[in-house]
Formats: sequence, C-alpha cells, structure tokens
Amino acid sequence: MAVRSGLWPAFLGIVLAAWLRGSGAQQSATVANPVPGSNPDLLPHFLVEPEDVYIVKNKPVLLVCKAMPATQIFFKCNGEWVRQVDHVIERSMDGSSGLPAMEVRINVSRQQVEKVFGLEEYWCQCVAWSSSGTTKSQKAYIRIAYLRKNFEQEPLAKEVSLEQGIVLPCRPPEGIPPAEVEWLRNEDLVDPSLDPNVYITREHSLVVRQARLADTANYTCVAKNIVARRRSASAAVIVYVNGGWSTWTEWSVCSASCGRGWQKRSRSCTNPAPLNGGAFCEGQNVQKTACATLCPVDGSWSPWSKWSACGLDCTHWRSRECSDPAPRNGGEECRGTDLDTRNCTSDLCVHTASGPEDVALYVGLIAVAVCLLLLLLVLILVYCRKKEGLDSDVADSSILTSGFQPVSIKPSKADNPHLLTIQPDLSTTTTTYQGSLCPRQDGPSPKFQLTNGHLLSPLGGGRHTLHHSSPTSEAEDFVSRLSTQNYFRSLPRGSSNMAYGTFNFLGGRLMIPNTGISLLIPPDAIPRGKIYEIYLTLHKPEDVRLPLAGCQTLLSPIVSCGPPGVLLTRPVILAMDHCGEPSPESWSLHLKKQSCEGSWEDVLHLGEEAPSHLYYCQLEAGACYVFTEQLGRFALVGEALSVAAAKRLKLLLFAPVACTSLEYNIRVYCLHDTHDALKEVVQLEKQLGGQLIQEPRILHFKDSYHNLRLSIHDVPSSLWKSKLLVSYQEIPFYHIWNGTQQYLHCTFTLERVSPSTSDLACKVWVWQVEGDGQSFNINFNITKDTRFAELLALESEGGLPALVGPSAFKIPFLIRQKIITSLDPPCSRGADWRTLAQKLHLDSHLSFFASKPSPTAMILNLWEARHFPNGNLSQLAAAVAGLGQPDAGLFTVSEAEC
Repeated sequence: MAVRSGLWPAFLGIVLAAWLRGSGAQQSATVANPVPGSNPDLLPHFLVEPEDVYIVKNKPVLLVCKAMPATQIFFKCNGEWVRQVDHVIERSMDGSSGLPAMEVRINVSRQQVEKVFGLEEYWCQCVAWSSSGTTKSQKAYIRIAYLRKNFEQEPLAKEVSLEQGIVLPCRPPEGIPPAEVEWLRNEDLVDPSLDPNVYITREHSLVVRQARLADTANYTCVAKNIVARRRSASAAVIVYVNGGWSTWTEWSVCSASCGRGWQKRSRSCTNPAPLNGGAFCEGQNVQKTACATLCPVDGSWSPWSKWSACGLDCTHWRSRECSDPAPRNGGEECRGTDLDTRNCTSDLCVHTASGPEDVALYVGLIAVAVCLLLLLLVLILVYCRKKEGLDSDVADSSILTSGFQPVSIKPSKADNPHLLTIQPDLSTTTTTYQGSLCPRQDGPSPKFQLTNGHLLSPLGGGRHTLHHSSPTSEAEDFVSRLSTQNYFRSLPRGSSNMAYGTFNFLGGRLMIPNTGISLLIPPDAIPRGKIYEIYLTLHKPEDVRLPLAGCQTLLSPIVSCGPPGVLLTRPVILAMDHCGEPSPESWSLHLKKQSCEGSWEDVLHLGEEAPSHLYYCQLEAGACYVFTEQLGRFALVGEALSVAAAKRLKLLLFAPVACTSLEYNIRVYCLHDTHDALKEVVQLEKQLGGQLIQEPRILHFKDSYHNLRLSIHDVPSSLWKSKLLVSYQEIPFYHIWNGTQQYLHCTFTLERVSPSTSDLACKVWVWQVEGDGQSFNINFNITKDTRFAELLALESEGGLPALVGPSAFKIPFLIRQKIITSLDPPCSRGADWRTLAQKLHLDSHLSFFASKPSPTAMILNLWEARHFPNGNLSQLAAAVAGLGQPDAGLFTVSEAEC
C-alpha cells in the first residue's frame, strides 16, 4: 500500500497528460476513460453535472459538479483549464459505500463570456479523476441574457365589421433566451384557454375568429424573458356595426281633433343600432297618411219648463234638459243646474231663526279676545324679569370656563394681593424678554371649550405678565460680547432659506417660510442662565456634497441647525418634508449627519432606534420629526430594498404669462413632493414670467431603472405646430433617483400658425416606463387664462421666521407644567402619559418617551411640532380630559400662579 500511494501522483500526471492529448474532440455528454486493467466500477460517476445557464445583467453564474468516487475534479471552459484557485472544493465520504466524493463550484462572470462573445458559444465542462480513470461531464453553455427594446413587428390598428376575423401580428424583439409573448386587451391578459374565440399562433400573432363588440379594445403585445419585459405600441381595434331598421310602430292618433288631419308611424335604426362608425340605415324613418276625425259637439240647455204648482212647503219649481243639442263626439256637458226652485207665497212661509253661521262668529270673537289677553300677560312678565336682571350684578362667564382658552379681563387694582412679581435672574446678563406668561384674550389665539369643564378653573381679575429686562447699556455689552464667539461670526443674513433668533430657557421656534422646515426649541432645552443665537438653514443639493452609494437616494432637503456644539438639556425637534413612500418592506431609511470633519455618518437607522440614543425620529406620510440633542447638518436618505420602493414626484406645468412671438413653450417640472422644492420652482418661474396652467399632480416613481418619459399629443394642426422632432422626451432614471438635481424639467415648444391664435387644447403625458403615469388635459386661452394662479398663491404665503417664548407654543406654559406634573408619575389605573400617547396615536414610541426624565414633555413637544400653527387645541384638551384623573381641580390655574 505504501508503494501504491507513492506512485499515485506520478500515475495521475500520466493519466492527465494522456487525457489532454485526446481532448481535442469536444463532447457534450458524459464520457469515461478507464485506465487499462482497472476496475470499471470505480470510475467516477457524476452525481451533479453543470447545466446551461444565462447571465442576467452583471451577476455571475455558478456551475457545480459533484462526482463519486473522485480524488480530483477540475473545470475546463472553452478548451482552457480553470485555475485551481478559482475552484471551491468540498470533500466528503459516502456513508453507504465508503467511497470518496467531491463537489466543486466555480463562478463565471460576464466579462469572461464577453471575451468570446460573437465567435462561439461559451461552454464549461468538468473532469473527475479516480484510481480507475477519468470521466468528463456534459458541457454547460453559458449565454448572456438580453432582450432588445424594439419589436421587429408591432400590431397595427384595425377597423372590422361584426363577426369578421381579426389577425394582429407581433414579432418580439431579439433576445436570449427567446422572449415569451402574451397579449393584453385593455391591460387585461388574453387567455385563449378561457376564450375559445381567440388563439395565439406559433408566430405570436393574435387571432380573433369572429369579432364581437366586446373585442373593441386596445391590444398590446408583451414580450418578456428573464432579463426584461417589453411592451409594443397599443393597437386600437374597433368592431363596427352597420345599422338596421326596427319594425314600424302603430299609426298615431289623428293630428286634428276635429276634421281633416294627419297620422304617422315611425321606425328607428336600432336593429341593430350603428356602433363604432358603422353605416346608418338607408330609407325613411317616418311615414304619414291623411285622416278625418268627427268634431266634438258641446251640449246646450233646452228652454226652462213652466213653473209647477205651489207646494206645501210654499215653493214651486221648473226644469230643463241638456239636449239642445246633446253633447256628442266628446263634447262637454252643460254647465249649471237642471232644476230651479223659489218661494211661491211671499212672507207667509218665511221661518225666522238664527243660523249656525251666527253661532260660529260669536265663538271666534271670544277666542280672539282670550288670546290677546294671554299675550298681554306674557309681555308684562318678561318686562318685569328684565328690569330685575338689569339691577343685579352680571358676571362674565367667558373667562376660561373650560379647555385651554386664553383670558382677557380687567387689570387688577394696585393693592391686589394675588399679583405675582417675578424678579429677574441676576446671575446672568440677559437680553430683554417681555411677554405674557398667560396669553391674553386680545391677541390672536384659538378658542375651544370642553363639555365637562374640569381641566381649568377661571382665573382671577388680574393681568399677569412676566417682565424680565436689563438696562440698555447691558444689552449693548451683551451684543458686543456675543459677536466675539466663534459660532456667531459667519452666520449668513437676509437669505430666504434661513431663519435665526435669540433664545433662552423659555424656548421658541424657527421656521423657514413655505419649506415645511422648522425647529422647535422646547422650554428648558436651553439651560437657565444661557442665551443662544440659533439658526436654521436650507441648503441646495448642489452646494453640499452628500455621497450616496448603491441604491441610496436623497428623500428630504439638506438642513442645518446650529451653532453645533451648544449644550442642550432637552431634545429639540427638527421638522422637514420627505418624498418617500415609507414601507418597512421597501425602504431602509437612515438619518445622516455631517461631522465636524465634513464626512457624513449614519446616526440613526429608522425602525431600529435605541431609546437612549441622542437621536430619534417620528416618520409620517409626508414629513419626519427628528429629536436631537446635538445641532448640526441633517438629511434623510433611503435605500431601496425592492423595486416596489417609490418616491413621490410633483408634476407642474408652466407656460409664459404673455406670448409676444409665434413660439410658445410649455415647461413640465418633475420635482420631489416637498414644499422646499415647490418654493424654488415657483420663485424661478416668477423670474421667467411663467404661470401655472394645470393643477399639480403626484406621480409615484419606482426603483425600476426605467426612465421618465414625457410627450405631447392631440395638438390641433390647423392652429399649432409642434417643433419637437421625436415622439417623446426622457429624463434619465438616475437624474431623478439620486435626488440631488434641481429643476428637472422638459420643454415642449409649439408654434402658432397665426399671431391671432390664442386657444390651446392638447394633452401632456408623463409616465415611467412600465410604471405609474399621469395625463394632463390642457384647454385654455394663452392671453388671458389665469385660473390656476391661485393654487400657487395660497402655497406661497409666508410666516414669521422666529417666535420666542410662549408665543411660539399653542399650549400655555403653566397649563403645560400642570399636565406634565400630573401625567409623569405612573398611575395604576392607566391615567398617565402612556394613555395620552395612545390617544394621540404615539404609542409606538413609548420606549423613547420612557427613557426621558419627562415623558409627558416629549409627547407635548411632538404635538407642538406637528400641529403648529393650525393645531386643534380642543382635541388635545379632550384627550387630556378623557384620562379620568380623580382630582377635578388638577389642572386649574390660580390667580397667584400666573
């Protein structure tokens, strides 16, 4: 056995050399080459052989061989041995036979195949050795999969009559593997197994045996393989129906009610009715004929008869008949009575008695008199009560009877014992702050009421103001010292994309108007005794380099708040818009922050926040709210996890307000659906003299690597001429997806045939290839139509960039403190901050709130950031009131406390 094991390497080399000499003939099946005198049962046999594969895009493919018994396995590709280092080998022992087995894998890249592409097909084969000889596996062919864009033949529109055959040819684009073809009818799949009237030929043509009305549709040929899916241009098939006459109706009534007239009958072209451009029925649809009708004769009275003899009741009578002439042929009956009676003996038979009419008159007069008397008594009682009410004291019931309503009451007298004077903090030199700690009724503030009214008790009659100031000399000294600090030296001033202000422990708010960007500085976020000048800046993407890798894309504006490095004792809240469609299955969202060295770091992975982290984010459909204790530069970046990941684009159409030449340009902008992007374009179009000509639309742009296409259609050729030389324009996918390019748009240039042309009607289509799309129907007068101007005028309203102190918050300061004091301690019955978070739909963030010294303060801060300035305080008050606290006076504010 020692001699045999020592000779084995030499013997294997001889066998390998012999195999190489005889490997000139390429074989596609498994071939065994036994060593003379060896046991053929111990030749290697393949358990797994390489199979034909396709390379899709740039992904390498894996080839696997497994043989038993085997001591060595090597791959050979296109006649050349694959290097040993490129093999991944796994050795094992068969449990039943005890024979050695080996599995080998290699990767084949697109570059390897492209080296021989066009010359011959790329193939690989593996060879296995054992002590009894060698065995070759079958050949596996590796091909680069692709699918061309253009169809070799596309279906054409057709018009056919009912029950006529239809043939729609389709030759798909060239591709490897060959494309499979399916047909769509109005975007629904055509299935021949469900509809025996249609079938698809081997040449991929769609055949309709007998056209039906339901076959009128747009037909699209779809070719697909493992690489892509292509759609042909849609072919409109119209199945028309020629009209046929219905049966004649009955003859109508004669047109003349008396004498000679006409009558007619008709038929309609509804058997069948012409459809889809079919021919109308030939011939008349109405026939007339003469007719005669007997005229009606109205009845007339005959002369009265003679009076009858006088009867016992002292009357006699006479009669007449309706017979001169009698009514016939529908004539009217005689009007009046046919019998007349009268007294025949003068006063001898007249009976005197009061009739029932006199009794009714007397009763009515008595009822009217009683009603007037009752009304007089009521007026007297009302007058007496009013007089008593005017003599009594009247209390103002509108002073904060419930909810968070601010008050406005008369100033208290000088000797009011309840007026609280707050002395200034002399430990620091501060700037002047003067404001009402309890907001006054005369300022703009929302009003609301609670039905139970137990949250707040009425305040007293004093006006309570915190007046905290220092002399003018101290203020000037403060400003001079403030300018010497490093982070205030280079603050940009006067920019429309920046806000700044000076804040102390009372907090405040910064906003950049019309951008959706704000910074909330809660009370006590700035340490007492400190004053910071804080700024908030919106950066243009081209001014800040934000590196993006792989499928990452910028979803929000890039925002700075600072100065960085200042000490904060509570998290501030940065609010900004984003254009992503948040979905844990489609997106991986990261909050990025720029370090002092200029590099960007992932400081937060949304969905995996740690409660004790320095950063936290509340993500909503169109905005995100970032809790941070460190100021700096931030941006929200998304990484697509699937092709279902989508960004919201806002589509806007602009055109010149005035057209002085024959040319007229329509500009179609494709922006991120954020307020800051809209603001930039509106400002740009104002400079260009443009106006909005359609209501903005939203388009969901998916991570499918497909471009955005724009086209214009149905331009009236008699009035306008399009100067576009191609059927559509495209914006590349990556220009939109990376999110760093502004003002992405396409321009359609039209030319008027005459200077007097002012009416424009056309369609503009914007769609992502194999994705979402929008269609705009344009119909307006280019010289005077401004009906869409108000849409952007409402969105361009500004606001105060900086609010300091209590004016920056919806909830009054002392009310806020009462709520925090009450809800922070845990309550066994659940009437604490956790229940408030559930009522405000914030229960998914309980762990974050619990990690802070005051969870209730975090909830109220988030409410302030989300709802300023249009928040509904009554809803918040109702949520707080509904917690069921046992102490009814828990949230009352006394006169002395203010």
